[in-house]
Amino acid sequence: MPRRTQSGTFRFIIHAHQSGKAHLYSFFSDMNGALGFIGVFLSFLCDTTYGESALPFDCGNNSDSCMDICGFCHDLYQGPTMTCLSMLFSQSCLNNFESAMVSLNSTDWCIWSKVRGLYSNLSHCTERNSDCLLIPWPNQLVKETFVDIHYRFFKDCPSEELSDPPPFIVFALVITPICLIPAMVVLVVLKTKNGDGSS
Repeated sequence: MPRRTQSGTFRFIIHAHQSGKAHLYSFFSDMNGALGFIGVFLSFLCDTTYGESALPFDCGNNSDSCMDICGFCHDLYQGPTMTCLSMLFSQSCLNNFESAMVSLNSTDWCIWSKVRGLYSNLSHCTERNSDCLLIPWPNQLVKETFVDIHYRFFKDCPSEELSDPPPFIVFALVITPICLIPAMVVLVVLKTKNGDGSS
Protein backbone atom coordinates (compact mmCIF):
# COMPACT_ATOMS: atom_id res chain seq x y z
CA MET A 1 0.00 0.00 0.00
CA PRO A 2 1.66 3.31 -1.01
CA ARG A 3 1.98 5.97 1.67
CA ARG A 4 3.16 9.53 1.07
CA THR A 5 6.05 10.58 3.31
CA GLN A 6 7.02 14.14 4.32
CA SER A 7 9.83 14.30 1.76
CA GLY A 8 7.31 14.02 -1.08
CA THR A 9 8.26 10.47 -2.03
CA PHE A 10 6.02 7.44 -1.99
CA ARG A 11 6.95 4.47 0.14
CA PHE A 12 5.93 1.04 -0.97
CA ILE A 13 6.06 -1.71 1.58
CA ILE A 14 6.09 -5.24 0.28
CA HIS A 15 5.80 -8.24 2.51
CA ALA A 16 7.36 -11.40 1.20
CA HIS A 17 7.92 -14.80 2.63
CA GLN A 18 11.19 -16.47 1.87
CA SER A 19 12.31 -19.72 3.46
CA GLY A 20 9.54 -19.51 5.99
CA LYS A 21 10.56 -16.06 7.21
CA ALA A 22 8.77 -12.82 6.67
CA HIS A 23 10.91 -10.11 5.18
CA LEU A 24 10.02 -6.50 4.89
CA TYR A 25 11.27 -4.74 1.82
CA SER A 26 10.97 -1.01 1.44
CA PHE A 27 11.33 0.76 -1.81
CA PHE A 28 11.58 4.49 -2.04
CA SER A 29 10.58 6.07 -5.28
CA ASP A 30 10.55 9.66 -6.34
CA MET A 31 7.88 9.92 -9.01
CA ASN A 32 9.70 12.76 -10.79
CA GLY A 33 12.85 10.68 -10.95
CA ALA A 34 10.94 7.74 -12.38
CA LEU A 35 9.32 9.88 -15.03
CA GLY A 36 12.67 11.47 -15.85
CA PHE A 37 14.25 8.04 -16.22
CA ILE A 38 11.45 6.93 -18.55
CA GLY A 39 11.92 10.11 -20.63
CA VAL A 40 15.67 9.53 -20.97
CA PHE A 41 15.09 5.88 -21.82
CA LEU A 42 12.57 6.78 -24.54
CA SER A 43 14.89 9.45 -25.97
CA PHE A 44 17.57 6.77 -26.47
CA LEU A 45 15.03 4.60 -28.29
CA CYS A 46 14.08 7.50 -30.59
CA ASP A 47 17.66 8.61 -31.28
CA THR A 48 18.36 7.49 -34.84
CA THR A 49 21.94 8.77 -34.77
CA TYR A 50 22.83 6.53 -31.80
CA GLY A 51 24.48 9.39 -29.92
CA GLU A 52 26.56 10.59 -32.87
CA SER A 53 26.18 13.94 -34.57
CA ALA A 54 24.42 13.93 -37.93
CA LEU A 55 26.81 16.67 -39.08
CA PRO A 56 29.91 15.77 -41.09
CA PHE A 57 32.01 18.14 -38.95
CA ASP A 58 32.52 18.67 -35.24
CA CYS A 59 30.38 21.19 -33.45
CA GLY A 60 31.57 23.14 -30.39
CA ASN A 61 29.17 21.46 -28.00
CA ASN A 62 25.92 19.55 -28.10
CA SER A 63 23.63 22.32 -26.84
CA ASP A 64 20.52 22.98 -28.91
CA SER A 65 21.61 26.48 -29.89
CA CYS A 66 25.06 25.28 -30.93
CA MET A 67 23.62 22.41 -32.95
CA ASP A 68 21.25 24.88 -34.66
CA ILE A 69 24.21 27.11 -35.59
CA CYS A 70 26.21 24.16 -36.93
CA GLY A 71 23.16 22.88 -38.80
CA PHE A 72 22.62 26.31 -40.37
CA CYS A 73 26.22 26.42 -41.59
CA HIS A 74 26.02 22.86 -42.85
CA ASP A 75 22.79 23.49 -44.79
CA LEU A 76 23.88 26.75 -46.41
CA TYR A 77 27.67 26.55 -46.60
CA GLN A 78 28.47 22.81 -46.22
CA GLY A 79 30.60 23.51 -43.19
CA PRO A 80 31.85 25.98 -40.58
CA THR A 81 33.23 28.67 -42.90
CA MET A 82 34.10 32.29 -42.22
CA THR A 83 31.32 33.24 -44.66
CA CYS A 84 28.81 31.43 -42.48
CA LEU A 85 30.26 33.03 -39.36
CA SER A 86 29.94 36.44 -41.02
CA MET A 87 26.29 35.71 -41.80
CA LEU A 88 25.67 34.63 -38.21
CA PHE A 89 27.33 37.79 -36.89
CA SER A 90 25.23 40.04 -39.10
CA GLN A 91 21.94 38.19 -38.52
CA SER A 92 22.10 37.52 -34.79
CA CYS A 93 24.80 39.60 -33.12
CA LEU A 94 24.88 42.83 -35.10
CA ASN A 95 21.11 43.09 -35.62
CA ASN A 96 20.54 42.94 -31.87
CA PHE A 97 23.33 45.40 -31.16
CA GLU A 98 22.29 47.88 -33.85
CA SER A 99 18.61 47.87 -32.87
CA ALA A 100 19.55 48.44 -29.22
CA MET A 101 21.94 51.27 -30.15
CA VAL A 102 19.35 52.93 -32.39
CA SER A 103 16.86 52.82 -29.52
CA LEU A 104 19.31 54.90 -27.44
CA ASN A 105 19.71 58.61 -27.92
CA SER A 106 22.86 59.24 -29.99
CA THR A 107 24.27 61.39 -27.18
CA ASP A 108 24.11 58.32 -24.92
CA TRP A 109 26.36 56.32 -27.24
CA CYS A 110 29.42 57.86 -25.63
CA ILE A 111 28.34 57.08 -22.07
CA TRP A 112 29.99 53.79 -21.21
CA SER A 113 27.52 52.86 -18.46
CA LYS A 114 24.69 52.95 -21.03
CA VAL A 115 26.39 50.90 -23.76
CA ARG A 116 28.50 48.53 -21.65
CA GLY A 117 25.82 45.81 -21.55
CA LEU A 118 25.13 46.05 -25.28
CA TYR A 119 28.84 45.93 -26.08
CA SER A 120 29.32 42.96 -23.77
CA ASN A 121 26.36 41.10 -25.33
CA LEU A 122 27.85 41.66 -28.79
CA SER A 123 31.20 40.33 -27.64
CA HIS A 124 29.60 37.24 -26.06
CA CYS A 125 27.49 36.62 -29.16
CA THR A 126 30.51 36.67 -31.47
CA GLU A 127 32.43 34.41 -29.09
CA ARG A 128 29.54 31.94 -28.74
CA ASN A 129 29.06 31.65 -32.51
CA SER A 130 32.80 31.23 -33.11
CA ASP A 131 33.07 28.59 -30.38
CA CYS A 132 30.14 26.60 -31.78
CA LEU A 133 31.83 26.43 -35.17
CA LEU A 134 35.22 25.73 -33.56
CA ILE A 135 36.68 28.84 -35.18
CA PRO A 136 39.25 30.56 -32.93
CA TRP A 137 38.06 33.72 -31.18
CA PRO A 138 39.07 36.51 -31.58
CA ASN A 139 39.67 36.23 -35.28
CA GLN A 140 40.01 38.65 -38.19
CA LEU A 141 36.23 38.79 -38.72
CA VAL A 142 35.65 39.72 -35.07
CA LYS A 143 38.28 42.47 -35.32
CA GLU A 144 36.67 43.84 -38.48
CA THR A 145 33.23 43.71 -36.85
CA PHE A 146 34.34 45.71 -33.84
CA VAL A 147 36.29 48.22 -35.95
CA ASP A 148 33.13 48.71 -38.00
CA ILE A 149 30.88 49.31 -35.00
CA HIS A 150 33.43 51.67 -33.47
CA TYR A 151 33.51 53.64 -36.70
CA ARG A 152 29.72 53.73 -36.99
CA PHE A 153 28.73 54.39 -33.38
CA PHE A 154 31.70 55.66 -31.38
CA LYS A 155 33.83 57.74 -33.75
CA ASP A 156 32.52 61.07 -32.39
CA CYS A 157 33.03 60.15 -28.76
CA PRO A 158 35.69 62.23 -27.01
CA SER A 159 38.69 60.22 -25.99
CA GLU A 160 40.47 60.81 -22.73
CA GLU A 161 44.01 60.99 -24.02
CA LEU A 162 46.89 62.10 -21.86
CA SER A 163 47.91 65.69 -22.53
CA ASP A 164 50.98 67.70 -21.64
CA PRO A 165 50.93 69.33 -18.23
CA PRO A 166 50.70 73.13 -18.03
CA PRO A 167 53.92 75.01 -18.96
CA PHE A 168 54.74 76.16 -15.40
CA ILE A 169 54.83 72.54 -14.19
CA VAL A 170 57.08 71.51 -17.09
CA PHE A 171 59.37 74.50 -16.32
CA ALA A 172 59.60 73.56 -12.62
CA LEU A 173 60.36 69.92 -13.39
CA VAL A 174 63.08 70.82 -15.91
CA ILE A 175 64.77 73.71 -14.05
CA THR A 176 65.07 71.92 -10.69
CA PRO A 177 67.68 69.33 -11.74
CA ILE A 178 69.47 71.91 -13.91
CA CYS A 179 69.98 74.16 -10.86
CA LEU A 180 70.88 71.29 -8.54
CA ILE A 181 73.76 70.03 -10.70
CA PRO A 182 75.88 73.24 -10.49
CA ALA A 183 75.08 73.60 -6.80
CA MET A 184 76.36 70.08 -6.14
CA VAL A 185 79.53 70.75 -8.18
CA VAL A 186 80.23 73.95 -6.16
CA LEU A 187 79.81 72.05 -2.88
CA VAL A 188 82.24 69.33 -3.98
CA VAL A 189 84.84 71.91 -5.10
CA LEU A 190 84.59 73.90 -1.85
CA LYS A 191 84.90 70.75 0.22
CA THR A 192 88.08 69.66 -1.60
CA LYS A 193 89.71 73.16 -1.45
CA ASN A 194 89.51 73.26 2.32
CA GLY A 195 91.68 70.16 2.39
CA ASP A 196 89.13 68.23 4.36
CA GLY A 197 88.97 65.08 2.32
CA SER A 198 87.80 62.96 5.22
CA SER A 199 84.05 63.18 5.02
